[in-house]
Amino acid sequence: MGSCCDAMCNFFGRQKNTNVRISLPAVCFVWQIAMIILFGVFIRYDKESDVRLWHEYKKSHNTTSDIENDFYFRYPSFQDVHVMIFVGFGFLMTFLKRYSFGGVGFNFLIAAFGLQWALLMQGWFHSLDLDTGKISIGVESLINADFCCAGSLIAYGALLGKVSPVQLLVVTLFGVTLFAVEEFIILDLLHCRDAGGSMVIHAFGGYYGLAISWVLYRPNLNLSKMRNGSVYHSDVFAMIGTLFLWMFWPSFNSAITDHGDGQHRAAINTYIALASSVLVTVAISSMSQKHGKLDMVHIQNATLAGGVAMGTAAEFMITPYGALIVGFCTGIISTFGYLFVTPFLERALKLQDTCGIHNLHAVPGMLGGFIGAIVAAAATVDVYGREGLISVFDFEGDFADRTVGTQGGFQAAGTCVSIAFGLVGGAIVGFILKFPIWGDPADDNCYDDEVYWEVPEEEETIPPVLEYNNHMTYKHQDITESNFSVEQS
Repeated sequence: MGSCCDAMCNFFGRQKNTNVRISLPAVCFVWQIAMIILFGVFIRYDKESDVRLWHEYKKSHNTTSDIENDFYFRYPSFQDVHVMIFVGFGFLMTFLKRYSFGGVGFNFLIAAFGLQWALLMQGWFHSLDLDTGKISIGVESLINADFCCAGSLIAYGALLGKVSPVQLLVVTLFGVTLFAVEEFIILDLLHCRDAGGSMVIHAFGGYYGLAISWVLYRPNLNLSKMRNGSVYHSDVFAMIGTLFLWMFWPSFNSAITDHGDGQHRAAINTYIALASSVLVTVAISSMSQKHGKLDMVHIQNATLAGGVAMGTAAEFMITPYGALIVGFCTGIISTFGYLFVTPFLERALKLQDTCGIHNLHAVPGMLGGFIGAIVAAAATVDVYGREGLISVFDFEGDFADRTVGTQGGFQAAGTCVSIAFGLVGGAIVGFILKFPIWGDPADDNCYDDEVYWEVPEEEETIPPVLEYNNHMTYKHQDITESNFSVEQS
């Protein structure tokens, strides 16, 4: 028994080799070729993007106008969501002083692979024609694929700087698969409403990433501590990501809601909740510092918590002041998370969360799911009208007899399902990633672009001024060495 344990320790603890010259191209080529084959077998245009089917539709409905095509309703929202996925998430992860290439570049890689796999996985679960065996895709399919990628990008936030690009592709492969399954269970089987993805995107992605990070705990990560921080320009770039996310989040939460009042209401509620989060985040951040100065960590992240928490209830009649309350409370909770919870989790649970996704996605997503459950259970005919209840909660077909109280219970159950999928799925994927075959960096070589990127030489070295999630550790550090010497004559 002892020899077996020693062998396992030697296997998992052997020296790291970060050379991915064979593994990364092999995985990219094989998986892309697999996508080409699977798309050829399964994927087809839907009736609104196929030229023959669209003209037949117009003829059968006696119309000559193309304005009824769903493209004109959905594409502006798709553009906004697409920018959030590639620019917003990407630049938000550029805060590390030596890992900006990895932050935005690997975000690009994850999303590009993930959206292809998502079109297949979501198609098999939601739009597979059992007669033809084909999946029909249109502009709404593209939005849902981006949503699916968001779960894996959120998980990447917990792993930032500590994993190889090959490991990230594995995280995405399993993350998209798990997302499609939990989304089918929550939205189809439980018949929950979750337009902005508080449950299926944020709670799942947050706990999925945290579980992986917990399994991949690095006991000597402190050897890379000096690189786990920001400098002035890296925080500015990360703030660009925050602003893109903040501006386009109303589109994110309303992109796939019903045309008309539902989409209109979702954008209003998200817009208001985000604004509320900003003010309370600034207030708590200032209060937490002795001289009232603001911490850029809080401003980059906690200001977005209102958008996350409003995802499920965005299309409900939560009222404008209710949206303000949601943004107010989640802004406070998220900021306190960065101040106290993240250090506690690392110290007590050995949970190393680079970006603090626990405070921006996991907890606000969970709260958003339960807020949606409460608002759904409190819905009345006086507020929604009978037709409104049927429209908002889709009380039709097999669910025509469901009451709002029952709907609220299923909404809460859906939140629990998303968390369970994230934690269990993340633990399994984390164990797979522990095998020393993926080219991940050693504990003393994390948070450094030079491991996987060709990095140009810098003209000057900028000393660290702010360590991320460990506030102001090096801000007042004396610089005792100088690059210049002065000779007195």
